[in-house]
Amino acid sequence: MNAQPDRAPAEGPGGGVSAGEALFRPVRAGNAFEETVERLLQAVRLGVVGAGERLPAERELAERLGVSRVTLREAIRVLADAGYVVSRRGRYGGTFVTDQLPEPHGAGRAVDPGELEDTLSLRYVVETGAAELAAARALPPADRRHLTGTLAEATGASVADYRRRDSRFHLAIAEMTASESLTTVLADVRMRVNQLLDEIPLIEPNLDHSNRQHGAIVDAILAGDAPAARRAMAEHLEGTASLLRGFLR
Repeated sequence: MNAQPDRAPAEGPGGGVSAGEALFRPVRAGNAFEETVERLLQAVRLGVVGAGERLPAERELAERLGVSRVTLREAIRVLADAGYVVSRRGRYGGTFVTDQLPEPHGAGRAVDPGELEDTLSLRYVVETGAAELAAARALPPADRRHLTGTLAEATGASVADYRRRDSRFHLAIAEMTASESLTTVLADVRMRVNQLLDEIPLIEPNLDHSNRQHGAIVDAILAGDAPAARRAMAEHLEGTASLLRGFLR
């Protein structure tokens, strides 16, 4: 098998901030192991490192997370035992994301109405702001290709892989803002949203509708129309919020 290219580069498209840079940032010393596991899970479940792709090299990843290689190996072992990654030896070895992620462990849990509304409110503020800021920037060609590429991947994703590709698309919009802090916050809120989405079924007609809305968001960003980008994102988020409220309230 040929080696897959490392994802999560230190620099984002067009020299901006990548989701990998935001996720693979130094962890806090007090909870280094737990936070390392969390960061790796975020990178995998949000599609920053896709199915079958290799995580950054161990030495590089340990340096970027600010942890020892022993801590990193322990965290990778946890993910391997849970079925998220597999380690391979040899010339083209490394740690690779599994082709099929495990089923979410939280399915069927009771969702607190306050938790639901708090997550939806935070998502609305963060993601509409990200879309507006992205549209206000003069995006270089590499950024534009990255954004349209993640859109195409989400549009063409299978039902089984849709949520990960959808997450990657939303993270790409944050990357377009060139704000590491905003990208980090959006990644965190997206994990919260995905935990809620894991409680409801994937509805194929809704996926088609979401893809059309994604296209409208990208069109507005690429046109540099910040108000339109904010409106398109708001409409998209309101549709998802309605589904979550309908199923979980």
